[in-house]
Amino acid sequence: MIPGELPKLPLIVKPFILSLFFSLSFLAFIYLQTPRHTLKKDPTNSSPDLKIRPGYSSYDVYIERQLNKTLNPKLRQIWTTRDWDRKVEVFSGFFDSLKQRKLLFNGSKALCVGARVGQEVAALKRVGVNDSVGIDLVPYPPLVLKGDFHHQPFDDETFDFEFSNVFDHALYPEKFVGEIERTLKPGGICVLHVALSRRADKYSANDLYSVKPLIKLFKQSEVVKVRSVDGFGLDTEIVFRKHNL
Repeated sequence: MIPGELPKLPLIVKPFILSLFFSLSFLAFIYLQTPRHTLKKDPTNSSPDLKIRPGYSSYDVYIERQLNKTLNPKLRQIWTTRDWDRKVEVFSGFFDSLKQRKLLFNGSKALCVGARVGQEVAALKRVGVNDSVGIDLVPYPPLVLKGDFHHQPFDDETFDFEFSNVFDHALYPEKFVGEIERTLKPGGICVLHVALSRRADKYSANDLYSVKPLIKLFKQSEVVKVRSVDGFGLDTEIVFRKHNL
């Protein structure tokens, strides 16, 4: 062998090397063609008082996790039986208080966002707000329609009043709030119940530590009232009014 010359490979090795080269090239091509299941960074994630929980590789993964709770047969059985009267009674008290403060009226067209089986919708009807409906990923007719709160299935300026106690389940808080403001009429009222003093449940997509980042998300509204409540693990009520045009 001439000095400096690479040794010749045995004939049996050459096909193996060529096969390995083409296999690696094919795998690289497939990798580059496969969409990456990543989520766009939500701008609210930069706030120290509003943290988006990690672990969601795609929106489909997020929806599947939410459905794990919503479709849990044991939970649905509890919500529609043992919990029903108690929750309707407590929600009725909240809504009656809002009526007394002239923030909710019998003639209001009302929406409950993330209503599950609709106890809050039933409560609105009990206190006289008959034009009320809820949305959730899983419908519960006739009280709750199918709908994603990141993309409400309603026209602009549809409702006079919107209520939700599931802000912590929003993967995109900015979209959650944006859809509320889009579908609220000018002068309309939004009421949110949130948890500030403790970590939300395992199905939550975000953790809120003060009202400041939430208030900042409402671009077209002003804060009317912030007060403490006892609402099934949620401790703070924030009332917003959408600006009149």
